Amino acid sequence: MTSPILITGAGQRIGLALAKHFIAAGQTIIVTYRTRHKAIDELAQQGAICIAADFSDDNAIVEFIAVLKSHTSSLKAIIHNASSWDCEANNPDSAALFDNMMRIHAKTPYLINLASSELLQRYYEQHAAPADIIHLTDYVVDTGSPKHLAYAASKAALDNLTKSFAAKYAPQIKVNAIAPSLIIFNEDDDDAYRAKTLKKSLMGIEPGCREIINSVDLLLNSHYITGRSLPVDGGRHLK
Repeated sequence: MTSPILITGAGQRIGLALAKHFIAAGQTIIVTYRTRHKAIDELAQQGAICIAADFSDDNAIVEFIAVLKSHTSSLKAIIHNASSWDCEANNPDSAALFDNMMRIHAKTPYLINLASSELLQRYYEQHAAPADIIHLTDYVVDTGSPKHLAYAASKAALDNLTKSFAAKYAPQIKVNAIAPSLIIFNEDDDDAYRAKTLKKSLMGIEPGCREIINSVDLLLNSHYITGRSLPVDGGRHLK
């Protein structure tokens, strides 16, 4: 088996779009999912290795890493996409919310990156080209969010980990982040919310998952970009 790309949280939306993109390109992939949507069955039928992982506690993360290593001895890249868009308004237990956000968005990538470094290093040794880690962060890393305090803090932690891991693993492994704003709406977003959200960026569109796919491809194809965060926000910072 050629060195696969690991995509966490690939059961829907951006993660699923990335998985389909790589399969179409003939790239071997390993994906994680928390809920086994129909799309996971379809990915498995197309040759993806699909691993159930909810990253609910330290043991779950350790167990996932062991399963990952049973499937491959090297990795071309890790794309940390698994995420939870949760907020204080929906969680009276603020302490639990904060811990959950930090575990999903910072602790899980941190532990996976540390445990998988040998797999990525092996790719570098085999191909004389750097392997990759890509963190999916968020536009709110730079702005904060009064409605999603814990979420924003956890994504900011992941952004900082991007810089630290880039310095730690260079030149064998490049480590970068992608910081999106609106990419795709949810099906239950009403017209008023959509209109309000579209006005927040200069471009004023729902760009779709292709923008993230293009950004991932850019980072994977580069041999020189590391320790950077690529904003995919339609110029929202200028509004």
